[in-house]
Amino acid sequence: MEISEAGKFFDGLYLITDRLKVLEEVGLGYLEIGQSATTLSGGEAQRIKLARELTCPLGKKTLYIMDEPTVGLHYYDIELLLKVLNKLVEKGNSVLLIEHNMHVIKSADYIIDLGPEGGEGGGRVVAVGAPEDVAKNPKSPTGKYLKKYL
Repeated sequence: MEISEAGKFFDGLYLITDRLKVLEEVGLGYLEIGQSATTLSGGEAQRIKLARELTCPLGKKTLYIMDEPTVGLHYYDIELLLKVLNKLVEKGNSVLLIEHNMHVIKSADYIIDLGPEGGEGGGRVVAVGAPEDVAKNPKSPTGKYLKKYL
């Protein structure tokens, strides 16, 4: 049974449906109940961890660090991921992403753009600030692409 079907099946059993609802919110409603963790992609496993964090009680402030969480995700799933990340921030947590997806970068509160290249030609801070500020910075390799998304 898929998670989305299980939500209907267990209707009224809030201890179960509340957790299933969070899994659906992170875009995992298509997974099978009891599906082996070894069959999950890295992105799916990461979203399961995020769903678990969303069910934690308030008061615990956490810094979440994620490396390229959008790799392999469809645009719709990226939108779901952004909603989940925003919920974590609304709960008083901080989220730090290493990301190249412009749809995600444009949604950031603050960007630290490293470069100007990769490897030995990179590793220096070339721009910081809100997406609009980074897009205006002529030294920012990210900024020239980000302009098209703002």
